[in-house]
Amino acid sequence: MTFGIADLSVIPMRREKSERSEMVSQLLFGEVYEVLEEEDKWLNIRLLHDNTCGWIDRKIYKEVSEEFVKKYQASDQMVMSEVFNLVVKKGDWENKLVVAGSVLPFYDAYAKKLMIGEEEYAVKGFLREVGIESLRELLIQYALMYYNAPYRWGGRTPNGVDNAGLVQMVYRLAGITLPRYIEQQACEGLTLSFLEEAQPGDLAFFGDSLGAVTHVGILWEQGRIIHASGKVRVDKIDHHGIFNEDLKRYTHTLKVVKQIF
Repeated sequence: MTFGIADLSVIPMRREKSERSEMVSQLLFGEVYEVLEEEDKWLNIRLLHDNTCGWIDRKIYKEVSEEFVKKYQASDQMVMSEVFNLVVKKGDWENKLVVAGSVLPFYDAYAKKLMIGEEEYAVKGFLREVGIESLRELLIQYALMYYNAPYRWGGRTPNGVDNAGLVQMVYRLAGITLPRYIEQQACEGLTLSFLEEAQPGDLAFFGDSLGAVTHVGILWEQGRIIHASGKVRVDKIDHHGIFNEDLKRYTHTLKVVKQIF
């Protein structure tokens, strides 16, 4: 087996072997993956933490050993919770702007450095300690961190995120792994009978007239929901669905409410 790691800020993962192909997701700095197939200038990869598959350009491939991956997976890696930060490789002049959800492999908090194989990277920005908030408070705090981020199909960053990507990244920052795609997320957790049973941080899923799940958001207090629709926004929700006050109409029909933890 062959493995790689993202040593760039953000790397697009595409459905087909073409720069024009739809972006299905993104690799963030420090995430590891398995190479499934090699063809010309493209690699088909599987992201190890959530099993998302897609094609990446071979030019950005950075190989790591199977031993590195085993150590990586066997130890707790720090997931960066700052919106943006800077890392720079030792002996290199170029700063890398990394985003929330990026992984800092084998991070040494005292020395403010991380290691990718034999290469050392310094973390230039400030990394705050997460307080003692409850898990539900953390989820809302992280969700609001993406507020006003533009909607981007396949996106997982504050520069652009889709609705399932927002949910996955918010939960990941809080230490919970969720699948990448909305259909998979809808299969997670416990189904609640009524919206009124939900607590902040629970998930609401929405569907079309055929019953397919098409949208997801993070429930907040007082009948509000944080979701990505045009941008990451806060709207009202009731048993009918999401009511967009800007448009003065319902935009999404409620299908199911899930408690993930």
